[in-house]
Amino acid sequence: MLKLALGPVLTYWPRAATFDFYQEVAEGPADIVYLGETVCSRRHEMKLSDWLDVADLLADAGKQAVLSTQALIESNSELGTLRKIAANGRYLVEANDFGAVHSMAPGTPFVAGPHLNLYNGPSLAVLAELGASRWVLPLEMGREQLAHVMRDGPVQMETEIFAHGRMPLAFSARCFTARNRNLPKDDCQFSCLDHPDGLLLRTREQKPFLVLNGTQTQSASVNCLIGELEDLARCGVDVLRISPQASGTAQVLAIYDQARRGLLDASDARAQLAPLLPGEACNGYWYGQSGMQQVAA
Repeated sequence: MLKLALGPVLTYWPRAATFDFYQEVAEGPADIVYLGETVCSRRHEMKLSDWLDVADLLADAGKQAVLSTQALIESNSELGTLRKIAANGRYLVEANDFGAVHSMAPGTPFVAGPHLNLYNGPSLAVLAELGASRWVLPLEMGREQLAHVMRDGPVQMETEIFAHGRMPLAFSARCFTARNRNLPKDDCQFSCLDHPDGLLLRTREQKPFLVLNGTQTQSASVNCLIGELEDLARCGVDVLRISPQASGTAQVLAIYDQARRGLLDASDARAQLAPLLPGEACNGYWYGQSGMQQVAA
């Protein structure tokens, strides 16, 4: 059966709300939970010690807690935090840049995150030699390219896919949320707290286009592979990643859990998910098309 993973919270939430969220997650069906700040180090509501407390809570509830590293490292302080995560000694680490990979002690298992941009079997083999026990597909990788990677890559490594949520498309040294308020990045006044699901950017025709999330740009559409679970399993996917959203995450996890167990067919699951989505559903990348497209299974 496919495993269910909850990805790291990509947006910025208050500390109390974050703890309440993970208390609910501890009681839910997720098998794996990724924790930590992956977008911006100025987000100080949660310290590393807080994330470790949450990891303890989840481990006590029978979950696999994984500490995720920041995807774009720009300062010595961020590098210091990365090294502390890599040397935590208890929890598995998701490496989101190669600095994190090389910070791991030789032979220490880790997860190769989606931002390492692994597109072929030989690249996976190199990561396996360095200790990677699981990898996450790049967001735009479809089933045909995955088939080539699986044919040429190491057989002992688990495969995880970003199955549900607004897709993290790009990172920048600039903070777009602060820029929207004419604020410099170093004095952003923590503007992201005002947008728990990110700041929607529309075209001149008022169509949803992208979502601004501080230094990260996300898709406005929600990647939703609830109708492709059987196909994913056939292609060798082991883990489904659900990205947290400001409300409804517990219900989303429950629907995917029922679907993976065969208790809910794709049509009913899709209908139940529809009112929970913060944007229109899409699945184009899986079918080798533009990501914002919704393709019939």
